[in-house]
Amino acid sequence: MKVLPLFFLTATALFAAPQIKITPTFENQKLKLPVALAIPSDNSERLFLVQQFGKITILPTDRTSSKEITFLDLTDRPLIEKEFEEGLLGLAFHPNYAKNRKFYIYYTLQDPKHTVISEMQTSATDPNKADLSTERVLLEIPQPFWNHNSGNILFGPDGYLYISIGDGGKSNDLQRFSQNTFVYNGKILRIDVNTRAGNRPYGLPDDNPFLNKPGHHPEIFALGLRNPWGLTFHPATKELWAADVGQGAWEEINIIKKGGNYGWSFEEGTHPANARDDQPSKAIKFIDPIHKYDRLSGISITGGLHYRGKAVPTLQGQYLYGDWGFGSLWGLGYENGKKTTNTKIFARTKENEKFRPTAFVEDAEGELLILSHDHKIYTLSPKK
Repeated sequence: MKVLPLFFLTATALFAAPQIKITPTFENQKLKLPVALAIPSDNSERLFLVQQFGKITILPTDRTSSKEITFLDLTDRPLIEKEFEEGLLGLAFHPNYAKNRKFYIYYTLQDPKHTVISEMQTSATDPNKADLSTERVLLEIPQPFWNHNSGNILFGPDGYLYISIGDGGKSNDLQRFSQNTFVYNGKILRIDVNTRAGNRPYGLPDDNPFLNKPGHHPEIFALGLRNPWGLTFHPATKELWAADVGQGAWEEINIIKKGGNYGWSFEEGTHPANARDDQPSKAIKFIDPIHKYDRLSGISITGGLHYRGKAVPTLQGQYLYGDWGFGSLWGLGYENGKKTTNTKIFARTKENEKFRPTAFVEDAEGELLILSHDHKIYTLSPKK
């Protein structure tokens, strides 16, 4: 995400056609900056909530309960300098978690600033507690500035771990990282946590696109991204979708292809970016986003998932996403390689003026939960 001008923070929902309402849930939980949620594959249907300030808690089955179950606490570590984009940002459970108790987290540390991707295990005696002594650091990535850390991690249908890394921050890709294949920033990485490659604490999938290409980190799956915020795999096609936060003009949604280059910082959306005055090689082919929007609609995109719930049947199959700055929500229809619809389904009002979506996640029944930087979790329902 990014720091927002006051004008944009107060200019809410210019073209509203609200179809749904949002309702807070888990209201008796003392939440702080919820940014991610994951459910382990152990049939427990537990909801593990990542809170950016450094905790992972297990949400109670009774959504009216005030009981807090702390699974992981990293608040004694120097996670956040500016509490806007650093901190504890991602969680993914191993596909075989029920047997190996392994999970993976993404967090930032200070002095010097860097990203950490670690493997841990849940306690062998308490399924509601992480065992900090099992931490195994997989990857550390230098971060020159406090923003554009991204932080989404998830396992793909292929069993590999996908990791999104922002461009290093400040603005306009100051370090020129996104197109630089000698660094991890501005990329989506893919690694195999079940094997080892040389002295790496993880393996490299045989079909990674730059595995044996000189001058390229072999972990890179795709490049040319600014600050991916919301990765999801389409439940039917298994395509990887990513929302990418724009700089000053365009927000975008991409379908991520293996080896794909998404243009930043030469392009923003499908337009030349103001980030640089040099020109890309003619040999480079950029992949256009499937959808983009300008500053009349929002300023900081939050992706996004394909809705499979029953609460709002008219939205089934649509990609639901929002804008952190304006607090708006949309449903995007996309079929046979083409965008079919893009409908605003919610516009922020005075009643929920602090709503700023940070993530779209599913509960154990497949219903949508929307995490928000106003320290709340929301459900959606039809507007009557």
